[in-house]
Amino acid sequence: MESYYNLLQAGSELQSTLQQVSVPLSMKEVGGYIEKQVAYLSGGRGEDSSVIITLPECSDFCDIPEEALAKVLTYLTLIPRARQPGVKFIIILDRRLDTWGSIKTALARIAASFPGNLHLVLVLRPTSFFQRTVTDLGFRFSQDDFMLKMPVVMLSSVTDLLRYINENQLTSEFGGTLDYCHSDWIVLRTAIESFAVMVKDIAQMLQAFGTELAETELPEEGNAIEFLLLSHTEKYRRLKDAIRSVMREGRHLLSSLEASGKDEGSLVHWDIPQDWETVQRLLAQLKDMELAFDGFFDKHHLKLQQYLQLIRYESSFQEMERSLERLVAQERDVSSTGDTLAQTEQALRDLETIETKAQEEMGKAQLLILHGHQLATSHHYAMALIVQRCNELRHHCDTLDTALRAKRDALTHMQTLQQRLQEAQHWCDDGAYLLANQQVDRFQCKEGAQAALRDIEKFQEGAPVLLTTGADVLSMEYEAVLTPALQAHIAKTFEKQATVQGMIDSRVSCLRKLADKHVRPIQLVAPRPEHQPRCKSPIFSPKHDLKFTFDLSLPGKRGSRKSPNSRKIEVMHDYQENRSCLSYGVDGEDSPDMLKRHVMRELIETERIYVEELLSVLLGYRAEMDNPSLSVLLPPTLRNKRDILFGNMPDIYNFHSRVFLQDLESCLETPEAVGACFLERKEHFQVYERYCQNKPRSECLWRQYSDCAFFQECQRKLEHKLGLDSYLLKPVQRLTKYQLLLKELLKYSAGSECTDELQGALSAMLDLLKSVNDSMHQIAITGYEGDLGSLGRVLMQGSFSVWISHKKGPSRMKELARFKPMQRHLFLHERALLFCKRREEHGEGADKTPSYSFKHCLKMSAVGITENVKGDVKKFEIWYSGREEVYLVQAPTVEIKLAWLNEIRRILTNQQKILRDELSLTHPPPEHIQLSPPLSDSKQQRTSVSSEDTESGRSSPDPLCLSPQQQRNRRSWPGAPHSVDICEGLEDWCGGHRHMPLSDTEEEDIIHLTPGRYRTRADCPRNGAQDLIIRCGDIIQLQREDSEGVWLVKNVSRRQEGHMQASVLHSVLVGSSRGHSIQLGDPVQRKARKLSSP
Repeated sequence: MESYYNLLQAGSELQSTLQQVSVPLSMKEVGGYIEKQVAYLSGGRGEDSSVIITLPECSDFCDIPEEALAKVLTYLTLIPRARQPGVKFIIILDRRLDTWGSIKTALARIAASFPGNLHLVLVLRPTSFFQRTVTDLGFRFSQDDFMLKMPVVMLSSVTDLLRYINENQLTSEFGGTLDYCHSDWIVLRTAIESFAVMVKDIAQMLQAFGTELAETELPEEGNAIEFLLLSHTEKYRRLKDAIRSVMREGRHLLSSLEASGKDEGSLVHWDIPQDWETVQRLLAQLKDMELAFDGFFDKHHLKLQQYLQLIRYESSFQEMERSLERLVAQERDVSSTGDTLAQTEQALRDLETIETKAQEEMGKAQLLILHGHQLATSHHYAMALIVQRCNELRHHCDTLDTALRAKRDALTHMQTLQQRLQEAQHWCDDGAYLLANQQVDRFQCKEGAQAALRDIEKFQEGAPVLLTTGADVLSMEYEAVLTPALQAHIAKTFEKQATVQGMIDSRVSCLRKLADKHVRPIQLVAPRPEHQPRCKSPIFSPKHDLKFTFDLSLPGKRGSRKSPNSRKIEVMHDYQENRSCLSYGVDGEDSPDMLKRHVMRELIETERIYVEELLSVLLGYRAEMDNPSLSVLLPPTLRNKRDILFGNMPDIYNFHSRVFLQDLESCLETPEAVGACFLERKEHFQVYERYCQNKPRSECLWRQYSDCAFFQECQRKLEHKLGLDSYLLKPVQRLTKYQLLLKELLKYSAGSECTDELQGALSAMLDLLKSVNDSMHQIAITGYEGDLGSLGRVLMQGSFSVWISHKKGPSRMKELARFKPMQRHLFLHERALLFCKRREEHGEGADKTPSYSFKHCLKMSAVGITENVKGDVKKFEIWYSGREEVYLVQAPTVEIKLAWLNEIRRILTNQQKILRDELSLTHPPPEHIQLSPPLSDSKQQRTSVSSEDTESGRSSPDPLCLSPQQQRNRRSWPGAPHSVDICEGLEDWCGGHRHMPLSDTEEEDIIHLTPGRYRTRADCPRNGAQDLIIRCGDIIQLQREDSEGVWLVKNVSRRQEGHMQASVLHSVLVGSSRGHSIQLGDPVQRKARKLSSP
């Protein structure tokens, strides 16, 4: 900031000098009148150094405007006053060829317009006799007026002028010797003023640019800083060019002034030395300001450059820090323990890869630290921060290097232990294999027994050193890397060694006995078949045998270890101490907690493999489709179909790699918590539905281009044994794998607190599988003209045998002639039921994915069901629009039938609830009418679902036997909506004693009239004008009945009231179906809809 203050101070001094030497008016403003010599400064001086202003003879003086004359006089007086404040002026008014009137006018205008301190006005009066006389007389009478305003002296000739002013201060026109050229004066004055203006502009530009530099906010991006540096440098160069131009102009002006001052042939009297001094001072101050500006700009430029260096260094530091932190995280991800030798070796390989990257990154970090030290030694203004960053980088490198070394030491130590344990295990396996492969028939001779003993002794000589140290010593030696799994492995190894050693000792004891005495020949026995009694070797006593069972992966010439099925060896030993038969298993059964951990470990490991496989496909196939080097191998028609081939696999990979894998890894020690993970991420698994829906298109595209050279090249680079289609199937396979692993966890978690969450997770995955399966079937529907999405979600789908019956004659006869059922695939949506025909293409190269041709659609708002049908427990009826159409459906199993009925019943119940809510909102009840309570859930269910009792033989009547009025009244919910004009609660239907189910199997129920509200089902015949008017569909209220069976009835719909016979009410409420009158006591069952009780 000091350099900036210096710049401001230099600018202030220059501005002060400019104010001293500059005048408010410029030559341009008065140039025209100055050139006409209305008045001029000759450079002469009077007494007391008064400045002489000459007003020469001018014929147009009277025509000059007052304002212009005032400007001219002001300009001429400002020039001396700028150099010498308070200076006095003498005016020489030359009117030798003029008149008294002109003199009088000139004096008046001078008195009115002269701005300076006027010391004396010398007037050269006219030379002609007449004008002189007039002037003398006029001046005598007007002298007092002029003298009051200014001192005026009337001169008769030039000789009189010399009495007041020295001749060397007068120009030649007044008889003086002062050399004055008016045009030269104008040129010089114009040059001085122009130079002052340029200096002023340059000073302002320098101050403005300095302020801009000082107030510039430094950006945080390197590119912006570089642009700022370039723009500032360009402005600086332009300013330097302008300063040099002004300096050249000033030096040229000085040269001109010096040349004028040194001219020996003339006397210099017009203040050339003062002008030269002024220009010289301006040049010096401009030079000082230039030097101050250069210093300020250099410091500012250096600061910007250092700031840019700091930004770049900070960016490199943060990038390096992130890289080192990633390596630290990768190092932490590498397990410091391995349950098996393969895992430990894999961890070492992973660690070696990380170490290679770490060495490379730490080398870059060292270069960055060296660069930081170079910046610090160059006196960078942020030296403390740079040194701190260098120390942080050094600390990160040391931490990473220490961690890598420690983990490598631990893993190497563990690898050594596991290799020794594996060597011991192999020795035990080889021992068991050796004992098992010794041929019994060779033991009948002494030489054979001795050879077998030598083989065993030679084998024992090669026993690993580890087996001689003992488990405790080994645990102490490797205490730093011991884990529970390793401890168990050590214990199991020594236990196995003890068992095998016992077998060897027993065999050696027996062989030594045989080698010392002659044994009878051994009868060879053929190998026993599996699951039959074992043939014991005759060298052991049949009375005292101890059986040891080993599940070992026997060497089998070093090749049988790779066999997935381990061989079971049973060896019989002769012990005389006991006769008990013991069975020993090398691998004991695990506890439920261990089993859960095994399942959880398998889930996590397979999840990691799954994520890696997805990544390999996305990078090795999908990303390579944009690789220009492989574009030649990619067919043009395949280039824009990447999203079809791979679907939304990137979304699946992002979910599993960034979210779900971390969730599973956090549950390693608490497997029961994995259920909560599945439930929490349940919505994320919906990405699989989109992937599976795209799978048929992907498979079709793959079949077209499976032999493409592009895919073969990608497979070769990835070293995949399987083609891309196998990896595209991985998401589908993985989705089915989850529910299997959850079942295993649930099996081992019986009685734990998280069983409900595991069960919920299992149910969620099973529901997802069902939803995915249903959606894949749905997208195969063809021929449906509308939008399948408008039908709602697919709830169920499956294949059924279907018979169709219509009410209309031709259609009915056609359907009755069809004894063989139609095979239809049904799709149950939330708002519709679709009937489709399954179609499959056959032949070579045909698409094996089934498709479904749309046949018929039933809106669920007009559907009813009959749960049981006589003759087959797997059949049920679906009827439509009040049995206009009846579909007899046969399910493959009873369980499928029940599942479909439950789902349809749930849809119809929900629809009835929605309908009731709509009616209550559309038709609010009158205030004076009491409303009935809503139906119970069970009643709501029965309003749309009927069930035939196969044992009682009840069945639905033939629709053709009903009258049109009965068929209209037989419309059942949820068919066409009821026309209700009254109030909420009108949909609550009930009879006198039991609720009337809206099904196709119901029969006419007997009516027991009680006070309450009813809906009429027929018009009431009217005999007279006073009779009560009742139409079909009206709401009537039975109020009371008298002793003669006449009811007081109120028609709520029409707001009328009257009396009616019970028989008439019977016909109104039930309607006529057989064409004759039916009394209330008839055994024929009727039905009526009662709306409410009073």
